Amino acid sequence: MPDTAVSVVIAYHSGHGHTTKLAEAVKEGAAGVSGTDAVLISVDELGNDDWAWLDAADAIIFGSPTYMGTASPAFHTFAHDTAGRWYQQAWRNKVAAGFTVSSGKSGDKLHTLQYFTVLAAQHGMHWINLDLLPGQQDSDLNRLGGRLGAMAQSPGGQGPDEMQKSDLLTGSHLGQRVAEHAHLLRRARQAAA
Repeated sequence: MPDTAVSVVIAYHSGHGHTTKLAEAVKEGAAGVSGTDAVLISVDELGNDDWAWLDAADAIIFGSPTYMGTASPAFHTFAHDTAGRWYQQAWRNKVAAGFTVSSGKSGDKLHTLQYFTVLAAQHGMHWINLDLLPGQQDSDLNRLGGRLGAMAQSPGGQGPDEMQKSDLLTGSHLGQRVAEHAHLLRRARQAAA
């Protein structure tokens, strides 16, 4: 793990590949910020190295499909497994953000993003919102009008490769924004030292 680069970890679960596609877009946005290492970690396959990346990260971006109005069971298991880190406040003052996808335009995705914000708050993390006005057309960034994080929609029966380009670009925007804020926070800490 690099000492000088800002590290952004995208910790996600994907049931059918759509969330993976969005996670890759988030990673691309974060990695596009100079001096940033971006890493994808699937939370249902965590090993010791993955936990080390999470613990050392400057920022963690949570991602999950929205199932039954909340994050997937696999993501909830991951959140539960962070309890020891919560107890030690090991992730305190890291930057955090989130993204989700469902088949419905609403699909209760907002609840999943709210779940992520509470998880981040429990850990003492700094939440970064999307900072985009709602899009007016399907081709616009933030076409689904989310504020807490990136939302994507993929109607049932459509594969990951058929996802809306604007949703993926919205995810990339979120990744870039998180990386930029992680750099700002690091510079502020260095200046205060």
